[in-house]
Amino acid sequence: MDYNDNRTMNDLKSQVIRPTRQRAMIMEVLNGTTKHPTADWIYDKVRKKCPNVSLGTIYRNLNLLKEKGLIRELKYGKNTARYDGNFDPHHHIFCLKCGKLDDIQCKVHPNLTKSVEKSSGYKIEGHQLEFNGICPDCLKKVE
Repeated sequence: MDYNDNRTMNDLKSQVIRPTRQRAMIMEVLNGTTKHPTADWIYDKVRKKCPNVSLGTIYRNLNLLKEKGLIRELKYGKNTARYDGNFDPHHHIFCLKCGKLDDIQCKVHPNLTKSVEKSSGYKIEGHQLEFNGICPDCLKKVE
């Protein structure tokens, strides 16, 4: 995907933020990976096309894109924030040893939302399910 991709620019414009080259490139990086990158990782990728970009610019734009609902910030334990541009329904699994973070597709009981609404009194707008454990690579190291 090119940073001039119409979908990326339309996503930015629809949130009433100026579609700058840096913002479009951040969105391109996030939409082009299944990883959940850190700001530093995104910075390294964006710098390849825009060498003058600063890490501060990346952080400011990540915060703005998060506030506008175009990306999600994921925080796990003491690790630095990770970012996700995938809004398709999915959940996450986090390795407590190495910090690896993966998407996981699993079905959630269809009555879960109704049950939580009934027990809490909240009107549920969405949910995020997170699993914590030890990844297969770390388990191999222990054996």
